[in-house]
Amino acid sequence: MSLPTLPEFTEKTSALGYDGVSIRTWEPNSVSQTHTHEFAVHAVVAQGEMWLTRGDDTQHLQVGDTFTMEPETPHAEKYGSQGTIYWAARRFPKI
Repeated sequence: MSLPTLPEFTEKTSALGYDGVSIRTWEPNSVSQTHTHEFAVHAVVAQGEMWLTRGDDTQHLQVGDTFTMEPETPHAEKYGSQGTIYWAARRFPKI
């Protein structure tokens, strides 16, 4: 899958109702234990690789791959030997 530019990704996710994009940078071989977020996320891997686990399903994601999660989805992340950068658009629930 091809990687959009950051402005392209920001424009696309804004059109889908997301509230801006954060650039997330992770050190090589780091692990994020199972957790949740109060927001929905749509993200694209910009550099490196990662493994995203939701329940019994683990996705291996590489540059250009995307993932989407609804709020409060339990998940864990593992990052590759070169570290990982992904761009994450967030959508907070309307109150």
